[in-house]
Amino acid sequence: MPSLVISGSPLRLALLAVTTLILLVGITFAATNAIAREAPLYLVAHPDVATRLLNRDTTRAIFAMRQRTWPDGQAVRVFVLSNSHPVHARFAKEQLAVYPHQLQLAWDRMVFSGTGQAPDRVSDQAEMHEQVATTPGAIGYLEREYLDDSVQVISME
Repeated sequence: MPSLVISGSPLRLALLAVTTLILLVGITFAATNAIAREAPLYLVAHPDVATRLLNRDTTRAIFAMRQRTWPDGQAVRVFVLSNSHPVHARFAKEQLAVYPHQLQLAWDRMVFSGTGQAPDRVSDQAEMHEQVATTPGAIGYLEREYLDDSVQVISME
């Protein structure tokens, strides 16, 4: 049976280690730059919503359908993209600090137990923009290119 023999001088092994480290750093740097180049995401609401600032916990509660009203008491209508949409995945991870499947589990639990409902799904960001702009109390998320005066940006702290 053949045996695995590691041969080479200490200099050769050191060179291999340095080369591997440089390669790993390069891959990490490239991945970080790719993420940084993605368009920023914005939390958006219907223009008549009085709230201008939400913290992460409140935003997460709204998107998990646990909080059904804005802080001023107005009913919230939540719009989301499909779980497989890359913008939804980024929003869930970056803004809410949860995975899309965790939101889906929370929604399913509420629907099947009869204690709540799932958010309204839209097919793309253009539809998200349209629904948020025309639905009183609406909240959603968009990339910068979809922003205009018909929706307001909600700051997150």
